[in-house]
Amino acid sequence: MNILNYTDKHEDFRKRLRSFLAEEITPNVDQWEKDHIVPKSAWQKMGKAGFLCTSVLPEYGGIGGDFLYSVIVAEEFSHTLHSGLAASLHSDVVVPYIESFASEELKKKYLPGCVSGDIVTAIAMTEPDAGSDVAGMKTTAVEEGDEIILNGSKTFISNGVICDLLIIAAKDPSIENKHQAVSLYLVDSGTPGFKCGRQLEKMGWHSQDTAELFFTDCRIPKTNCLGEKGSGFLLLMQKLQQERLVCTLGAVFAAERIMEFAVDYCKNTVVNGKPLIRSQAVQFALVEMSAEVKLGRTFMEKLCADHVEKKNIVIETSMAKYWTTDMVNGIADRCMDICGEYATLETSPLVRAKRDVRVMSIFAGTNEVMKGIAAKFMGM
Repeated sequence: MNILNYTDKHEDFRKRLRSFLAEEITPNVDQWEKDHIVPKSAWQKMGKAGFLCTSVLPEYGGIGGDFLYSVIVAEEFSHTLHSGLAASLHSDVVVPYIESFASEELKKKYLPGCVSGDIVTAIAMTEPDAGSDVAGMKTTAVEEGDEIILNGSKTFISNGVICDLLIIAAKDPSIENKHQAVSLYLVDSGTPGFKCGRQLEKMGWHSQDTAELFFTDCRIPKTNCLGEKGSGFLLLMQKLQQERLVCTLGAVFAAERIMEFAVDYCKNTVVNGKPLIRSQAVQFALVEMSAEVKLGRTFMEKLCADHVEKKNIVIETSMAKYWTTDMVNGIADRCMDICGEYATLETSPLVRAKRDVRVMSIFAGTNEVMKGIAAKFMGM
């Protein structure tokens, strides 16, 4: 019995996406990794082909698809062996805030561009002194007439260099309750007072641009607020279930790709006159890791099915985020041990994979935070 029931439309979408990625994305990945950025033209090609923001309704340019389209995009992208064109971040983490909480005027203004790839989005929560503690941020949003004045800085912002539209979390300093002080605002990249700082050099995700952002008396219309003023923390909590599920997808699919490489390598590498895969120790290791990946895939698919049915799975997605990202890190390490010296060469896909998966247990809320959230909702 299949957990996820893909329709013919889903499978047609997958075939078209797979062909597109093979022609337009995979051949360019190595260059993008060297350049440390994906060109805007690649995003636009993705959008024009209909592979961005698949949940957006037709009246705003999308196809109005369910979450299974997002699962397909994440899975097929994993075969490109890179994390630079962060389609899932744009389509499934950032844009849903606009879909759910923006005014009709803002939806009409921005969503078509998000779908077409002409507008690349980012979300700015993390600050130098506030990571997982969102309510501890220092960036301020002060009302003055019909405008909001933003002051502060953000860091580790994915898509920070190429983003055209930013969702920023900022607080009203006049409100004492730190949770009720936070609001979310839309900021266009060309807004005076909004400056992109240096691009950060990271351990992994080399083709994905991550930057510092600075706001100095940056004025935006009050109407750029998402939802009600002071609701920012609640809005973030509403969307974190999907964000954690997206992280789980990335971890499971990355683990599958790593295992595919390791099994193939062991089949085709001869040691002491026989294929490495004939070693019982190697067989046992591969079987153990394969079991972990299958467990992760089953858990992930069940959560995707529940999410499509709009069930509350905050506890389960928190568990899945920490377990699968720990799992993929362990598998990357163990596969490098099995494959030996070759696995340490830059020509080995395991090198990029190891660099890229390491951060998964840190971003979108550290795994320790995930355990704390699960414990809290379990009444511990």
